[in-house]
Amino acid sequence: MSGHYACICVREFPAQAMLRLRPELRAGACAVMAGDPPLEQVCSLNRKARTRGLVRGMTKVEVETFEQITVLKRSPAEEAAAAGALLECAGSFSPRVEACPSNGVGVGDVFECVIDIVGTEKLFGPAEAMAHKLHSAIRKLGFSACIAVNSQFHAAVIAARGLAACNPVKVIPAGMEKDALSDLPLSVLDLSPEQAETFTLWGIRTLGMLAELPQKGLIARMGQAGKRLHELACGTRPHLFQAVEPVFTLSEHMEFDSPVEMLDALLFIVNTMLQQLILRAAARALSLASVSITLKLEGGAAHTRTVRPALPTTDRQLWLKLLHIDLEAHPPQSAVTSLTVNADPGRTSKVQLGLFSPQLPEPARLDVTLARIRAIVGDDNAGCAVLSDTHAPDAFRMESFHVPSSVAARATTSAVRPAIRQVRTAGNISVTTQDGKPKSFFFRDQRYTVGCAYGPWLNYGGWWKPSLWGYEQWDMVAYAQAGAMLCCCVVRDVLRNEWHMAALYD
Repeated sequence: MSGHYACICVREFPAQAMLRLRPELRAGACAVMAGDPPLEQVCSLNRKARTRGLVRGMTKVEVETFEQITVLKRSPAEEAAAAGALLECAGSFSPRVEACPSNGVGVGDVFECVIDIVGTEKLFGPAEAMAHKLHSAIRKLGFSACIAVNSQFHAAVIAARGLAACNPVKVIPAGMEKDALSDLPLSVLDLSPEQAETFTLWGIRTLGMLAELPQKGLIARMGQAGKRLHELACGTRPHLFQAVEPVFTLSEHMEFDSPVEMLDALLFIVNTMLQQLILRAAARALSLASVSITLKLEGGAAHTRTVRPALPTTDRQLWLKLLHIDLEAHPPQSAVTSLTVNADPGRTSKVQLGLFSPQLPEPARLDVTLARIRAIVGDDNAGCAVLSDTHAPDAFRMESFHVPSSVAARATTSAVRPAIRQVRTAGNISVTTQDGKPKSFFFRDQRYTVGCAYGPWLNYGGWWKPSLWGYEQWDMVAYAQAGAMLCCCVVRDVLRNEWHMAALYD
């Protein structure tokens, strides 16, 4: 095999991390500023800004002398989210991933990571085919990266730094590291200012010129740093691979240059963030089970809302509609300064219908309908009624509809079972008792004589609350004067000594 390591190099990472969630700014010149006002300086810029003459270190006053330049403030939170997305993408090609900054390798504001691709040829093909697939996956995330493959760790890293954007993928055969790196400038190495000045005085400009220097003489003049630089130029520097475990977290973050007040403008940004989350989840054959949006408001307060449809889905328009309805019903109380979108992954359930089974309604339509109903009647008044674990009458709670991933088979039987119809609202009735048992009662303008009475079943509770409840229940079979039979459930409020018709049995 020609290569064991593949290095991913993303240059101008602060600018690319900011523009990833701002696709409308990619076509223009953009510069990222770092530092506290008024000492802000350009720390990263895109290619179009560079072609217009902008360079690193420019102040904001100098940048304002150029026309049509978009200035963004550097966001470490957005860079951390972007780095996590890149590590997740690399981890989908190989479980062994190493982030280069952990080993002191890194030039400027560049994101670099190396993956061990030994044994991946049966999944992704030869090294060159795998590198192109990796490059395509990174492009889908909104990054422009260079990828180099070689059997030596540091040779792959240095080669990736020297690649041009027009030719972003390169595979270096084993044993050809020195020739492949010879034309690269010394700027691809992490040189100290003193080392760079020394090589300039010596007239050393490329790695090939550095590799031709005698190693012993270089060590005598520069110490062990000279040996390290010579081995890097020759592509023979050994390395102990230190793999990290990329954490799969579906999260996106964006900070605004100015507070956002309009909901439509906020949803426009959320749309792009949802697209990134769905793309990352789909790469692992997953869907989004729930989405939480956290808005940081002026003054430091936070406004968090969560939507969870009945089924996990990757329908971006559905998620956007649900968030739109929820934020309209629960708007933030002030302008938004930053936005964070988190998602929980899930798997979409597949339902196998029979050949002649009727088509079921789309779950997405039900989710949108329920969201609109909740926006009108309130979150606690729409959903699925679930009985509470208590003996209190009419005790239930509302929960969101949830479709389990696997439904257990239920045995069906044709046996006839009695049904109970609860009377709402339970009206007062007049009951005559004898020896503590109901003897007769009036219900719906008719007098009934009790034939059989079962009970009483006493039920007390809530004694620690201001509103006490306690009643006794009777199940009775009664007959009207015309001979009609009535099977019913009658309760007596013990505290008020009032009788109510609770339910009728069919």
